[in-house]
Formats: sequence, C-alpha cells, structure tokens
Amino acid sequence: MSAAQGRWPPPAEELLTLAVARQQRFLADLADLVAIDSGSYSRSGVNRVADLTHARLVRAGFRVERHSPSEGHGPARERGEGHDGRRGPETPAGAPDTGDVLVARKRGDLPREAGGRRVLLAAHMDTVFADGTARDRPFTIVGDLAHGPGVCDDKGGLLAGLTAVEILATADHRQYEELVFLATPDEEIGSPVSRPVTVATAGGVDYALALECARENGDLVVSRKGVADFRVTVTGRAAHPGIEPERGANAALAAAHLVVDLQALNGRWDDVSVNVGVVRAGSRTNIVCPEAEIRAEVRSPTSAGLLRAASAVHEVVAATRVPGTTARAVRSDLCPPMEETPASRFVLARARELGRRLGLELGAAVTGGVGDANLIAGTGVPVLDGLGPVGGADHTPDEWLRISSVPPRVALLAALTADLGRARTPRRPPRPDGTSPEGPATGPDR
Repeated sequence: MSAAQGRWPPPAEELLTLAVARQQRFLADLADLVAIDSGSYSRSGVNRVADLTHARLVRAGFRVERHSPSEGHGPARERGEGHDGRRGPETPAGAPDTGDVLVARKRGDLPREAGGRRVLLAAHMDTVFADGTARDRPFTIVGDLAHGPGVCDDKGGLLAGLTAVEILATADHRQYEELVFLATPDEEIGSPVSRPVTVATAGGVDYALALECARENGDLVVSRKGVADFRVTVTGRAAHPGIEPERGANAALAAAHLVVDLQALNGRWDDVSVNVGVVRAGSRTNIVCPEAEIRAEVRSPTSAGLLRAASAVHEVVAATRVPGTTARAVRSDLCPPMEETPASRFVLARARELGRRLGLELGAAVTGGVGDANLIAGTGVPVLDGLGPVGGADHTPDEWLRISSVPPRVALLAALTADLGRARTPRRPPRPDGTSPEGPATGPDR
C-alpha cells in the first residue's frame, strides 16, 4: 500500500514515484496510440483511440458515455463494446462524420456541501495527419525524444490524463465531488461535432485542466486568443469589358481595396490581429467582375478585443471604394478566448506551488492558437492548459515529446487534480507573480 493512499492532498512526491513506475507502460501505450491513424476525418481511426481510452477509463472507475455524430446531439449512449468504425451519414446539421465524443465521470467521497469540487480534464483524440502517416512515419525514440504523428498533439496529453487519474485511483484518492474526463474527436478542425457536448459538459464544473502538451520550454498556457471568422460578400455589376465597361462595377477591384483596408487594421490595437486568408472573385476575364468573396479572421486574447475588431471590420466593409459596388460582412464563426482571470491565475499558482515540490519551475504562456480549452473557458470555467508532457513541432513531421518530462508532468497533473477537488477559503489573493502567499490552505472557492 502506498503511503499516499487515502491522504489529502496526496503528496506530490509520492505521486511522482507512482508516475515513474508507470513510465515504461506509458511509452508502450504511446507507441500503440501513435500507430493508429486518427486524423479528424478518419472516423474508424479516431474510434480505435476512443475504444482504448474508454477501456482505460472504465478500469479507473469511471462511467463512460459515448456521443456519436451519426446520432446527432441527442442523448448519449453507454457502450461497453468496441466500435466497428463503420462510416455513417453526416449529422443532421451537415457537420463532418467524425469519431465519437467520450464523457467520463467518477464520483468522489466529498460532497459539495463538505467542500467537494468538480474537476474536468480535457484532451482530444484526433490529429492533423492523413491515413498512412503512421505507417510511413512510425513511432520512434531518439535519445530523450519520442517522435511520430500526434505524439505530442495530443496523444501524449491524452495518455498523461489517463495515467494521472489511474495514479489517483491507485492512491485511493477520492476527496472530490466528481472527476470528469472529456476526449473529443475533432479538435483539429474546430470541434464542429463535439462543441455542444464540450459546452454542456463544462456546465457545472469548477475547474478545467486542458491536456495539450506544455510549450517547448515547459511553460503552461494561461491564455489563448479567441477567433472570429468573417465572410465578406462584395456585389458589383457585370458588363462587357470591351464594349461598355462603364456600365460595370468591378467587385474584384472593390474586394482588393477591402483586403488592403482590412489588413491595415493590424496595429490599431496591441491585442488584436487581422488576417485575410481567402479571396475569390469572378469567373471569366471577359466580364467585369460582378461578385467577390473575402474570408478573414480576427484574433484577440479578450472578448473586448474581438468586439472592437468586429466593429472595425463592419465599418471598413461598409465603405467600399468602387462606385456601384456594395459589401456585407457576416460573422461565420466565433471561438471565445481563454482569458486570463483571477480564478485561472489561482489555478496557475497552485500548479506552480505543486510543481516546485516536483522540481519544476513553471512559466505561463499566452498563445494565439485555439483549442477546446477556449470553448470551456467561454462557459466561465477557469482553465489552465498545457498540462501534458513537454513537446513541440506540432503538425509537422518533426513533432516530438520529451520522454524525461513525462513522470513529473503526470505527477503534477495528478497532484493538481487532487488539489482542486477540495474547496478552500481565501484569505489573501495570489501575489502579482501568481504564487500563493499562504501555501496550500488558500485559494478562491468558485
């Protein structure tokens, strides 16, 4: 029996011992996961990862629900069997036919009225790589680095989460109201299927820990920019360019001016970026172009920044520079920012304090990339991301994961999950550097 059994909080150092003991199994399981092609549109591959994840969670004492895109977003089904991965129709809303969403729950022994809290761990099972990549670029280890498609993003993070909850089960730690584990199949394409499940699952949780891998320098992620996508339609008037061009109004020319004006919004605010990524216009060279389309995005780490930028986009689009043309901007999608808040800074402070006990000095990063953590944060839940092992070169053939980072990062994740599962009474707020001034007995109760 481990000395950590039944104690709260379980000592981080003893959780590290349990993580070290699982290191070889972690690497073997990581090799198995990386060997599965699980691109976002590979339903069968993603569901093979889901089957393995499902089985591990059941063994760790979780009750698992599977939400299938072919069933729409209605009630979940509980499954004990494997998934055959047969390709079905698109969802009624026309979303891609992806793999299943897993939502797993494990009740603890500490009810809410006694201070128990609900903690969500979130990872994704899909990668950006096409079928055949796992065969062409198999899992390899070179020195302290593991390589392979998805080794870092996010199979290493997914496996770290599974290992952390297993360690807590081994330590017989149940001092929380509930642990919730979310595994999504479509994060790399913007979570079109899993988004409503993610938002619904986040409802009622107190803290969320997102399992994307840590930054290359080991930093955790305390903030992610939000993204608003815009589709701009430009309407002109067709005419014969050789006979009566004066009767035309060139939508392509108007769109060109709009591209310049939209890009010129960069620099107006320090916390906003604008990018025009797609421009389409016309169909023939012997017609004055009657229509054009622009697709642009704005990014900001705050909702206020996104609102300012959206207003500016509409102002620019309303003032076309070519007589006879009109333009209209419609926001086609919105991914909320994962904003840095007092509650998320508290989670960071707890992570830093626990990390020091494990020999980790943890920095905090702000990133422009979005993920499921944005969707969770958009519900008002404090989120800390980057809690997987250290890795880098995501989405490239050089993707890597630092093997020696696995035990301390798994132990940190387990310790932080346990720490947040029990409420505290705040006495003083965190210091400006994010550290807790009163040790493990302080912290906001959300």
